[in-house]
Amino acid sequence: MTSSDNPIEEPGLPEPDQKVPNKERSVAKSAGIVSIAVMVSRVFGLAREMVFSRLFGAGYLFDAYQVGFKIPNLLRDLFAEGALSVAFVKVFTDYQVNVGEKEAWRLAALIFNGMAVVLSAIVVVGIIGAPYYVPLIAYGFDPEKAALTVLLAQIMFPFILLVALAAVAMGVLNTKGRFGIPASASTAFNIVSIIVGVAAAYYLSGGGWTIPEDPGSVPEMPAQWAIIGMSIGTLFGGLSQILIQVPSLIKVGYSFKPILSFTDKGVRRVMGLMGPAIIGTSAVQVKVMVDTFMVSGIEGGNSWLPYAFRLMQFPIGVFGVAIGVAALPTLARLGSENKISEFRSTLSGSLGLVFLMTIPSACGLIVLGEPIIRLIYQGGAFNEIDTNMTAWALAAYSVGLAGYAAIKVLSPSFYALEDAKTPMYVSVASILVHVFLSYTLLVTFSDIGVSAERPSGYGHVGVALATSIVATINFLALVVLMRRKIKRIEARKIISSFVRIAAASALMSAAAWFTYRYVSGVYEVKTLYVELFEALVPVLSGVVVFFAAAKALGVSELNQLIRIFKRRFGRS
Repeated sequence: MTSSDNPIEEPGLPEPDQKVPNKERSVAKSAGIVSIAVMVSRVFGLAREMVFSRLFGAGYLFDAYQVGFKIPNLLRDLFAEGALSVAFVKVFTDYQVNVGEKEAWRLAALIFNGMAVVLSAIVVVGIIGAPYYVPLIAYGFDPEKAALTVLLAQIMFPFILLVALAAVAMGVLNTKGRFGIPASASTAFNIVSIIVGVAAAYYLSGGGWTIPEDPGSVPEMPAQWAIIGMSIGTLFGGLSQILIQVPSLIKVGYSFKPILSFTDKGVRRVMGLMGPAIIGTSAVQVKVMVDTFMVSGIEGGNSWLPYAFRLMQFPIGVFGVAIGVAALPTLARLGSENKISEFRSTLSGSLGLVFLMTIPSACGLIVLGEPIIRLIYQGGAFNEIDTNMTAWALAAYSVGLAGYAAIKVLSPSFYALEDAKTPMYVSVASILVHVFLSYTLLVTFSDIGVSAERPSGYGHVGVALATSIVATINFLALVVLMRRKIKRIEARKIISSFVRIAAASALMSAAAWFTYRYVSGVYEVKTLYVELFEALVPVLSGVVVFFAAAKALGVSELNQLIRIFKRRFGRS
């Protein structure tokens, strides 16, 4: 069993007959609610990617869609999971604790209205400026492909406004203890974007389209109209994210007030935190933009990387973002009350939960990436080469999965302490390192595996690996700086958890790999059911081995979750 230097300082490690402390239990419970909601969302997100892979494959059309959506999606990540959420939650929570409920609601109205005005102007600029900035990002696109990309970007740019308003709603509901509905907003996005997108695609294309076998050739107009239809679906999906939260907002007490002020003290505090926070939480997104630029000259590169990134985002969204969202209100309240000891324990416990969920997930994606991708994506316009290239990119991204997810907890922790500058400095430095690494590894991996089917070798894999390396460096830097800020960070506890979870994950990986090697040779004809069998059986064997190994190694976070589960469902 894991030892503890000080049982009072480490409430995440109670004895079996003790109750899980309130703060720790609250975060774990809330994270569980968010995890379930986000897991459903990620499943529908994968369904959305399956629709794209089957209908458009990896190449001309999906490349254009991905680059066209890149800027709106980048700002979505900043607002929905980054700067706006963490800054608003911190100040809104502080108002409720120290100022009063009435002033807190006034602040919410000011932020909601202010964001609507500012982002409406940004949307107009983004639409008008698309013909100028899109070709810079997609420097390797031919003129026809670049023109289509510009049109798609203009259609989807209002997505930023819709999702930012949804982020304010999410922040309000989270501080009120409502996590399920905000976390389900992404599910609404995926469902609505699939239904409206596919309907619009078939309507605009005249009932159907064909994808050329050569991924670099220009598709016929019906196919181009089809991808335009999917971009329209994306916009309607963004609208659904705010609409689904409106009933809950009204229920917790929010009402629209036609007020606007950019000089209000609370608004200035939110904006003051947002400025550095936008940089501090944007590191990975900016690196994704760098990656887009780097692989624009690789036909299919801007399709393989997003397909892989989506799968890597699954455990990050389900676990990293979920734990970060659940922990933020607690950390913000503890920071406002200057309860550093409880803050430290909550943070270390949250990082332990992140490791528990993401390290085995990363190992599983590395070992079983190809059968999983074959099951989910392959078919229609998505072929075996696409599967192989996406699987290699997924393995490279997965190397940094745990660090990437932990940043989702660490960065908001600084904001909870009214420090947005430290993550900003780390992020700026990491971006500069990433540009160097991305280019260097692109060149290096472009000489590996070169063939007629892979004229650029595995260059895109080098770019994905650069993202993982820098995310890990970013995480380690934040850990060191947080330790300096709060004097201790319970490093022994965190390292102990990491080592035990990594050991259990290594055993899991071996079990999954040997199981896959065996079951993949059982059937010669690869039907859908066979592919399902070859993907799920190794996953199940790995899960069983991991839980057994983690239990034997005394992984305290696993024991904590089991106790909470028993208490919650044992009463039933």
